[in-house]
Amino acid sequence: MDSSLFAMVEDLRGADAARILSHGVSAITIGAAYHRARDVTPHGTTRVTFRHDGVHFPLGDVFDGLRLVPPVQKGADQEPIKALREETRARGIALHGWGVFLHNTTLGLTFPDVTQENCFGDRGAPADLCPSHPDVRAYAIALGRAIARQGVDSVVAESLHFGTFGHGYHHERSFVDLGPAAEFSLGLCFCPHCLALLPDAANARDAAARLVGEVLDGGPPAADLPDVLTEYARARSPIVTSLAAEVAAAIAAEGSRLTFLDLTGAVLGYADGRPTGAPAAASAWRVGVDPAALGSAVPSYAVLCYAHDTARVAEDVAAYRAVLGPDTVLRAVLRPGHPDTTSAEHLSAKAAAARASGADTVDYYAYGLSPLPVLDRIRSAGA
Repeated sequence: MDSSLFAMVEDLRGADAARILSHGVSAITIGAAYHRARDVTPHGTTRVTFRHDGVHFPLGDVFDGLRLVPPVQKGADQEPIKALREETRARGIALHGWGVFLHNTTLGLTFPDVTQENCFGDRGAPADLCPSHPDVRAYAIALGRAIARQGVDSVVAESLHFGTFGHGYHHERSFVDLGPAAEFSLGLCFCPHCLALLPDAANARDAAARLVGEVLDGGPPAADLPDVLTEYARARSPIVTSLAAEVAAAIAAEGSRLTFLDLTGAVLGYADGRPTGAPAAASAWRVGVDPAALGSAVPSYAVLCYAHDTARVAEDVAAYRAVLGPDTVLRAVLRPGHPDTTSAEHLSAKAAAARASGADTVDYYAYGLSPLPVLDRIRSAGA
């Protein structure tokens, strides 16, 4: 099973397979469709890189007739994904196409009705496209097909689920101490499509509005989530599972395969690499993900092990392995440097723990974001 390094098109200098592979991996996962970001890029052509929403390839006809069409990135006409595919094919290595699916600020600002709607009726998360919306589902299927048509060995689908309040836009401010329950409730979607699909939705919306409203009116931070909101959030998982299954089928029809990327590990440990509480698999419901159901719907599943502690990596991987079952390929993604990893020995220990706990392969994030000496740690971790 190949071990891959995630990379973004802006961080490449032409078809750069050899440069990426020199860090000890045996495959590349390239960002074919990405979102807005401002990144420190230590060894890039620019030391700070601004990224845009959209795809890095010509659209072709796959989006014909659809309301939602992704922006096309500058330079896409030069077909950088195709060039990298030709180089990797010549070297006999795998190339995976990584796409950010339902996190797109440009589309959300243009079509606010397809974004998540909170309990107050606000469309306050323009980056988060709602997976209940038929136009969003058609867009996700088309995007999966479009990436597969680049000839990649698999399509790695990021954000193919509900979003969270804490990451709905860029340059966000809140001077209210919401507490975990109010913050979570404010990120739940109550758009017309969710209200039509989910049980007890009107009561859940009212409960969320009361809970958040009390905090916004000056009350204490809310820590406890009412049962009606827990049940509402958990009831969303069939929406995500069915969408992933439809995307997987579309990708398979194009001759590739889907890897579902579960962002729960990033929700828990992105900022400091110190996730707490139960293993990530037990919190996946918070973004509408049911790993057990998805294990029967998708051929491959990737988890973000954004954790400093080796024991936590092992615990998270083991928990996902247990619920996914033996037939789903499980890929564990590690960050080789800050804030998770301090040395080559530390990274090696975490990679070994992931494999021993049931990961079929260990991947690494991300080529352009880490200094070269940090990337060199991957070689000692083993591909």
